[in-house]
Amino acid sequence: MTVKRQYMPRYVLRNKTVLITGAAGGIGAASARALHARGANTVLVGRNADSVATLAREIGGERVLHMSVDVTDREALDDAVARTVERFGALDIVFANAGIAPDRVATIATIDPEVFERIVEVDLLGVWRTVRAALPQIIAARGHVLVTSSTYAFINGVVNAPYAASKAAVEQFARALRVELRLHDATAGVLYPGWVDTKMICSAFGGDDIVTRMREVAFPTPLAGAIPAHAVARRVVTGIERRSARITVPRRWQPISALRGIINPLTDARLRRDRLFLALLRECENTATRNSAPRGVCDSRSRPHRDGQVGPS
Repeated sequence: MTVKRQYMPRYVLRNKTVLITGAAGGIGAASARALHARGANTVLVGRNADSVATLAREIGGERVLHMSVDVTDREALDDAVARTVERFGALDIVFANAGIAPDRVATIATIDPEVFERIVEVDLLGVWRTVRAALPQIIAARGHVLVTSSTYAFINGVVNAPYAASKAAVEQFARALRVELRLHDATAGVLYPGWVDTKMICSAFGGDDIVTRMREVAFPTPLAGAIPAHAVARRVVTGIERRSARITVPRRWQPISALRGIINPLTDARLRRDRLFLALLRECENTATRNSAPRGVCDSRSRPHRDGQVGPS
């Protein structure tokens, strides 16, 4: 007996309303432009009021709403959803994209505890609060939730543990949500970006000598390159239209995810044996212990910020 695969009909974006957090950043801004071009009403949410206002003016038109919101503030997110519904009548899609990473990489033994906890607060709990605030509207509209995880959900997060841990948790959150939303004919998906060519990856691409060399040692050439944000945005659009469970971009990361149960133990063992990588790791840890500024041109503030990133998005 042949079992026919059932395909979900295309989710038409025209006249749908999408709320995007982290909207002024590379992936967020590119996705906002792409979704708006597809006919969606776009709600731009970001912590920096000037940045989201500038993007709103660039996109232009009556189908854009912008507001300054901290994703760790549940009341502010509730208000953002209410303002969205008041303006456009519904909220069909939420794209929980906001995230931060440390400006200076550090090992778990040397990272500032406040930095570690702030990253988890934004990258994990910020996603939870965003989705929970939007969920009643998403369910009512039989809409879609998209969360930004990372290839760090399935690769070793050495010197970037709080970011990697948060992204792995976000993946599991969205997997559970997708099954639960089946009860309401709504859907959820996970975006797994690799290296994205924005200022967020400055330190890993020449901004910091140690981090750049660690990336070159840890990642084989096919996985070490960066792609433009607009390439991610194109996949975001098609992923939402298809209500995809997973959007991995670039696609060359897909086998790594699919075979993670085999590849991860091998990768971990290789990194533990690689003398060059361990020497770089020691240098990184010593630098963090001395609390000296990183080499190169990247922002050297010790606190995390929304445009800071040292690994795959």
